Amino acid sequence: MNREHSAEAMIGNFQMADIRRKRPTARRAVACGEISLGEPAFTMLMEKKMPKGDPVAMAEIAGIQGAKNAALLLPLCHPLALEYVQVRCLPISEKFALRVYCEASTEARTGVEMEALAGVSAALLTLYDLCKPVEPALQIGAVRLLFKEGGKSGLWCHPEPMTDAERELFRPRNHHPLKNIRAAVLTLSDRAHSGEYADLSGPVLVERLTGLGAEIHHTEILPDGIEPLAGRLRDLSTQSIQLVLCTGGTGLGPRDLTLEALQTLDARHVPGLGEMFRSESRHHTSLAWLSRAEAVLLNDMLVIALPGSPKAVAQGMDILGPILAHAMAMVAGEAHA
Repeated sequence: MNREHSAEAMIGNFQMADIRRKRPTARRAVACGEISLGEPAFTMLMEKKMPKGDPVAMAEIAGIQGAKNAALLLPLCHPLALEYVQVRCLPISEKFALRVYCEASTEARTGVEMEALAGVSAALLTLYDLCKPVEPALQIGAVRLLFKEGGKSGLWCHPEPMTDAERELFRPRNHHPLKNIRAAVLTLSDRAHSGEYADLSGPVLVERLTGLGAEIHHTEILPDGIEPLAGRLRDLSTQSIQLVLCTGGTGLGPRDLTLEALQTLDARHVPGLGEMFRSESRHHTSLAWLSRAEAVLLNDMLVIALPGSPKAVAQGMDILGPILAHAMAMVAGEAHA
């Protein structure tokens, strides 16, 4: 074996996913599964007459332990400090079965779906162990991830739809929180405006807003400077536009004047959105602190200025997207928590 092949042989075949540059976000996952007991065992379980004690109470405890110990069972699973775990065992009388749910939540750089699945599996195996003296022909099945929330993917739901009861029980995040919101996207760039290169950031914002359910009523590429942006924003504020996302002109260059344009408007500043963007973006790059991202409220129109790169605006939507619906509700004077 030559030296090159020897070096290749020394490289590990497995490695944990590298999440060091990912941003911690609120993560939540719900998994479910079923165990079929048969009529005699199901009846005894419901009447709490099982010889080893109450299987449901023990399964709930085991499920919590299973979720907490997922990283010990799965070699490449990241250890997570879970902030919440709940296991529910619900009877399905017509099938003489129990359906088990495990909900797991935390704030982390990676998801908690494996923790939820480990919790369901541990609970189901415990039910199996405590019920087998009465009925050895037990069957475990239908184990799946119901949905997960958080991270770049936001809400993901299993293709097999949830029941109305499951939606009511767990209330997954709304797929389209900006439904019926009238939005506009403005790109600030001398070179993109002159046709020197294509605008890549504006389309990213359009895609993200559309994915959140917003209606895009205006897109435009403007040259850098104060008056082009300020004038366009004044015009849009008379057209029932509710949300404007700008990209570009938030850096330290001599033509980065988006912040100055916003300052010329008779608008209320919303400093928390820019602060949130910078604080959360630091997980991606230390250069985030150089950004002058800003937000203002011009009449009833919320304007948010983000950096000019496609990667930065995508990250900006990951950061700000989850709270935009609440912000729009506040602007509209709707009741909010």
